[in-house]
Amino acid sequence: MKLLLIEDDQKTADYIAKGLAESGYVVDTSHEGRDGLFMASGGNYDALIVDRMLPGMDGLAVIAALRAAEVKTPVLILSAMGAVDDRVKGLRAGGDDYLVKPFAFAELLARIEALLRRGPASSATVKLKAGPLEMDLLSRNVTRQGRDIDLLPREFRLLEFLMRHAGQVVTRTMLLENVWDYHFDPQTNVIDVHVSRLRQKLDKGFDKPLLQTVRGAGYRLNVE
Repeated sequence: MKLLLIEDDQKTADYIAKGLAESGYVVDTSHEGRDGLFMASGGNYDALIVDRMLPGMDGLAVIAALRAAEVKTPVLILSAMGAVDDRVKGLRAGGDDYLVKPFAFAELLARIEALLRRGPASSATVKLKAGPLEMDLLSRNVTRQGRDIDLLPREFRLLEFLMRHAGQVVTRTMLLENVWDYHFDPQTNVIDVHVSRLRQKLDKGFDKPLLQTVRGAGYRLNVE
């Protein structure tokens, strides 16, 4: 699942993004209203988290502009303004939920999960299937031929990316940028370690290996 966080406070943004990444989400971040609007308009996100008070363009104006452009991505509004009138204005501007600061991260996570369950943008991406593998993006459940596979958050993100590109060769650079959100030395062994662990979990108890190393190129999830 891919989320966009539009939050101008760097400390708050880092806190939220880190927690969501550890929970298995891919998170892009914007710190300014107009930039966030641009990203939300073309980023194909499953949900948006939008702070109400933003530089350049107010959060409610961002949401209203998205709705006017018929962007239906579910939106969770964050705001220190918690009066009833404030919440009503946020929802009427096009927000789907409203969370008052300060908040517990567990509640934010639960509200995001609720939006994804009912949001129109997520209806086509709730479950992935690739050969004998099935992945529920909301419950975080993965099975191979009906057998549960217990994955850590980073392993889940890695498998999600591979399933979305099943049968294709994915390079180390692609994995670093899309699973780790990093742009660093492609010679690092962090990918090899996680691929090795994921391979063991996917193939344990089965005769046919699914995750292949393509020498000199990258990796491929072979589900033919």
